[in-house]
Amino acid sequence: MVHTARLRHDSLAAPSSRNVPAKWLAAAAFAALGLLAAPAAQAQEAPPAPVVTVAKPLVRDIVEDDEFVGRFEAVDQVSLRSRVGGYLDQVHFQDGTLVKQGDLLFTIDQRPFKAALNQAQAQVDSAKTLVEFSKMQFERAETLSREGNIPVSTLDDRRREYLAAQAQLDGAEAALENASLDLEFTAIKAPFSGRVDRRLISPGNLVQADQTVLTTIVSIDPINFYFDIDERTYFSYARDARERGGVMQEGAGGVDVVVRVADRDEATFKGKLDFAENRLDQATGTMRARARFDNKDGVLQPGMFGRINVPGSLPHPGVLLPDEAIGADQNRRIVFVVDQAGLISAKPVRTGPRIDGYRVIREGLTGEETVVVNGLVRVRPGVTVKSEMTKLPPKVEAEGQTQ
Repeated sequence: MVHTARLRHDSLAAPSSRNVPAKWLAAAAFAALGLLAAPAAQAQEAPPAPVVTVAKPLVRDIVEDDEFVGRFEAVDQVSLRSRVGGYLDQVHFQDGTLVKQGDLLFTIDQRPFKAALNQAQAQVDSAKTLVEFSKMQFERAETLSREGNIPVSTLDDRRREYLAAQAQLDGAEAALENASLDLEFTAIKAPFSGRVDRRLISPGNLVQADQTVLTTIVSIDPINFYFDIDERTYFSYARDARERGGVMQEGAGGVDVVVRVADRDEATFKGKLDFAENRLDQATGTMRARARFDNKDGVLQPGMFGRINVPGSLPHPGVLLPDEAIGADQNRRIVFVVDQAGLISAKPVRTGPRIDGYRVIREGLTGEETVVVNGLVRVRPGVTVKSEMTKLPPKVEAEGQTQ
């Protein structure tokens, strides 16, 4: 009995490895081989090197431009006032029209001034008659005095009367001239050619002499553009002006400048720098400069804002790249350079203005490097790439690009 129980207990123990089915062992072997082969397969299936477009930077003589924001102002402008007081009689222009120098614009009621002129003329006639009479009296007294028929004191009285009559005539003629000027001033004319504003007063209103503004006139062609430069820029411009044989305050030798207005990015207006102030503003540390532009078609208007480009250097060799080839790394600009092995490295650069559609690289490149110009999103320092060489054109034609 004891022997039988022991055999039954052995039959209930865990089966040995000899009793495991063969198909289970085969599956385990294949799984182990798969795990060992996975890293090798992944290494063999590594992604190909990214393809990027590269080019040599353009290197040529350039003149860098500085850009400033400024405002157009008329060469001549006036707030038209009357030199005499009176009631406004007539207005002789249409609001907003172009007028020429000497055109009649307003007329003050002339009747009181004509009466004053006639009165002054009558006083002149009276003074002339008195002069003629006193002259005859003085000549007669001279004759009688030589003959001893009148005392010398009487001759002196006649001379005094004659001189007083002459002075009275001079005063009357001056009053006549003043009355004539007052009558002339009732006809208010344009002091120069330009565009007139609307009339600010209607006929029948009282015009105060030298006080009431009747309208304003601004000249149109040519037109000035004023902008402010800082002290550092002034030193640079003054140095370049001396190299050209000019003076900054006199226009730096007539430097050619270009201005753009807000509504016409594709259009430029060419002019010349012609003036700068003789001192820097102590409050702002800036100096105001001026350029003059032809404006025969009247597109440019006083008060308009614009962006002016002024040559900021003399001709010098420069390195040029398209903006698409320049990336950003926090607060600095970088470009990606490819060596002969296709390895990418980043170079920080200092950029300048745009010239012919390219960005000037002031520092960081010599022009001999091979730079990634297309595909920047696929590269980073230390990556090996497959590069396709291209040649940058001399000029990029693109509208609406800001500088």
